[in-house]
Amino acid sequence: MHKTDRRSFLSASAALSFAASTPPAPAAPAPSQESRVAADLERYIGFGSKQAGGRGDIACGKWLLSELARLGFAIERQSLSVPYFEAQRSELVCGEARAAVWPQPIVRQTRAEGITGRLVRVDSEGRAFAALEGAIALVELPFGRWSTALAKPVITPVRAAFAAGAVAVVAITSGPTGKVIALNADGRKPMFAGPVALIAPEDARGFLDAAHTGANATLFMTGTGGQRPTFNFIGRIDRGKPQWLAVSTPRSGWYGCAGERGPGVAAWLWLARWASAAIKDYNLAFVCNSGHEYENLGALESLKALAPKPEVTKLWLHLGANVAAQDWHDGTGQPLPSVDPQRYLSVSRSLLPLARTTFAGLVGLEAPYASDVLSAGELSEVIAAGYGTVAGVFGTHRFHHVSGDDARCVTTANVVETAAAFQRFLTQTT
Repeated sequence: MHKTDRRSFLSASAALSFAASTPPAPAAPAPSQESRVAADLERYIGFGSKQAGGRGDIACGKWLLSELARLGFAIERQSLSVPYFEAQRSELVCGEARAAVWPQPIVRQTRAEGITGRLVRVDSEGRAFAALEGAIALVELPFGRWSTALAKPVITPVRAAFAAGAVAVVAITSGPTGKVIALNADGRKPMFAGPVALIAPEDARGFLDAAHTGANATLFMTGTGGQRPTFNFIGRIDRGKPQWLAVSTPRSGWYGCAGERGPGVAAWLWLARWASAAIKDYNLAFVCNSGHEYENLGALESLKALAPKPEVTKLWLHLGANVAAQDWHDGTGQPLPSVDPQRYLSVSRSLLPLARTTFAGLVGLEAPYASDVLSAGELSEVIAAGYGTVAGVFGTHRFHHVSGDDARCVTTANVVETAAAFQRFLTQTT
């Protein structure tokens, strides 16, 4: 597969002149679109973890802000406070068995000595196999590409377990990688009555067996947490026109987010570079949000204070998760050259014919949905805020919210193809 490293970038060099009569070396050619996308992907991935308010998120935001400033955008930042938790100990122990767990935000910690109770299995329908009073519920989520704890198959059995007397819940996030899948959460208050942890299905087998015998287990979930600052920002080019074109993308997420966020960020930069020079009949507003993993917390705040008003916005395009991540073979666990088809294009009804034509042949995007039928994530917040004409991408690739969402999950070629399609789409709508 194509690998986004510096060796793949185009560069130019000139020979040193030793004679006064030798003409000066030609100027280096402008970087190609492909090399820019490759560099953008490498830069984004290189920031590491993108948890809101963490070092990677802040550094990434500063980089993107500087890129827009260089293009002539006027920048406005918006301060934002987000939850965080840095684990000291997070594991489930039962006899000789122990496994790492992911503390579900907003985290309710255990005591230093942990919290102990009988393991009681709760199936994917929410049915407990024994009394839950004083127990640690081991909830088996149905197989899926999970994204949020607000999903009914997650929130319903977890809340039911606490209502039945459980002292803690450990949920098994069954998904295509066998790894733990982090879940988005309410960013303003804890969602559950007690400690909730997530465990990878590949680590859960021994604990499920222990639950059949009613064995005791201890959950440890300790660390430091609270609130910390981050920021949203908007880049504006005000041409004095009556209407605005808005383009948004989130940058934060639970892990490295190479496939989840990288393509959206690279496409957003592509469009900013192009639009700043090519679109003359509209003002431009390019929005970048943090706090996405706390149920769109950043987007909600930027819509209140940064965004152009709905009545003066011609179109809002949102580039969300899985804009152009890789597909994989389940049998071998190897990435494929093609794009993961679990990406969804949602547009206002008036834009459906254009979207079908523009994105024909782009897997997943070739079958757009009307936004009043299907939307998700920050696009839903944009629609709820009253923006009448919208388009957006969202989805869940194989490594969505998984620690393995790294450089294997994205290629330059697929991002270039997708970004170019969105450029054509905007050309025909503006």
